[in-house]
Amino acid sequence: MKNKRMEFSEEHLLWVRRRKRRLALIRTLRIGLLVLLIGLWELSTRLGWADAFLVSSPTRILSTIASLYADGTLFYHIGVTLLETVIGFVAAVVIGCSVALLLWWSDLLRKVLEPYIVVLNALPKIAMGPLIIIWCGTGSKAIVFMTVLVGVILVIMHMLAAFISTDGAKLLLMRSMGASKLQILTKLVIPSSLAAFISMLKVTVGMSWIGSIMGEYIVSRAGLGYLIVYGGQVFKLDLVMSATCILCLLAAGMYFLVVLLEKLLVKNAES
Repeated sequence: MKNKRMEFSEEHLLWVRRRKRRLALIRTLRIGLLVLLIGLWELSTRLGWADAFLVSSPTRILSTIASLYADGTLFYHIGVTLLETVIGFVAAVVIGCSVALLLWWSDLLRKVLEPYIVVLNALPKIAMGPLIIIWCGTGSKAIVFMTVLVGVILVIMHMLAAFISTDGAKLLLMRSMGASKLQILTKLVIPSSLAAFISMLKVTVGMSWIGSIMGEYIVSRAGLGYLIVYGGQVFKLDLVMSATCILCLLAAGMYFLVVLLEKLLVKNAES
């Protein structure tokens, strides 16, 4: 360990220590801000500054979650929504990246379909609700379809823009060396789009949750979106807030997995 340490200068080690302290400070401030907001929320309802019936409170949310756990429905509703979201997310990414690659491959096809893709992206997806119910029924298929519909156009546009923006000088160099289009794709275009791919995943995670909850608003018999709709209909706002908080935790966890994937891909690219 001492030999490895001697490979670095004192300035570099000082920079590393400062960076670690800064990261620790950022994490501490993040946690502190969350604790402060939760504390103010609880305090405001206990002191009567805010109506607990309208905004709920952390203790009431924990009590509601505990009651859902006690009657055995908590993990059932979480599992339904999580499964729908993950399936829709994966499907949107696979389909979107495949279509983006196809449009990059064929310049003619891209120019023909590009206006239609823009129009589909601008279309309010909630307007497709009645059609989705007719096409897919009133089960999980309709919710997964809505999730895919919300995310897939975003994936196509994001990845197509990344493929097209590949360094022109490098493209010209590979073509001058006789590289085929497949070689250019696998050796240059896809590797250079890694950062854009990770960025797309981070955005699509949020869109997938929006799509699945939107689908559960339209048609659902279970799931966190169903709890939100049911709680709003019967004025159980503690249930609405509890389901919303669980959604925030699940979305944050899924985003964290994408961040871990980013670190893994970057580490493999550097090695």
